[in-house]
Amino acid sequence: GIVGTKTWMKLNATAPKEIKEAQKKFLAEKDLTDLAKELKVEVAAVKAVYEVESSGRGFLTSGKPKILFEGHVFWRRLKKHGLNPSELKAGNEDVLYSKWTTKFYKGGEREYERLNKAKKIHKAAAMESASWGIFQIMGYHYKKVGYNSVEDYVKAMNKSERFHLMAFGKFIKSEGLVKHLKNKNWAKFARGYNGAGYKKNKYDTKLATAYKKYSN
Repeated sequence: GIVGTKTWMKLNATAPKEIKEAQKKFLAEKDLTDLAKELKVEVAAVKAVYEVESSGRGFLTSGKPKILFEGHVFWRRLKKHGLNPSELKAGNEDVLYSKWTTKFYKGGEREYERLNKAKKIHKAAAMESASWGIFQIMGYHYKKVGYNSVEDYVKAMNKSERFHLMAFGKFIKSEGLVKHLKNKNWAKFARGYNGAGYKKNKYDTKLATAYKKYSN
């Protein structure tokens, strides 16, 4: 069988106290059903997004929330904070670029290397430029998901997957995506959630497949 992140966290947490602490971070079935009820959508639809966005994992084996750092977003966020990214690019080409690319992705724990490098340039802009947790919601959306600052958002993402789920619910409400999730219009949901490049990554197809699995 496949040993996932949650299993490894439990195996690595050998002491009973550590196991309990690790388990507190995980989503329970009730969390998913509660959100589905709140949004008036099928539980299978919520589970489909849960699976596709991060393979059902909100945390790395280290206990840190899963992230993906986006250098093109960092470029834009630095401008928002009144800095000129062109002047800061030298030596930071792997975390600061004007156009989206997957070239510099490291994945997993090593994404924190990129985040920490970006933090040395501008801490808040760096955190705003990473997607966080199960549902990979960008840090710059912190106000949409109910936080006063990106620091508060990141602290919540470090607490548990339940906070990831709560942020997801608020985000799709703010973006008007609940109706698409309710109608299982995966193309429109994927476009609104993942952007215009959703077709290239087949997000709509992946969502439809995951939904079919959970609805059977």
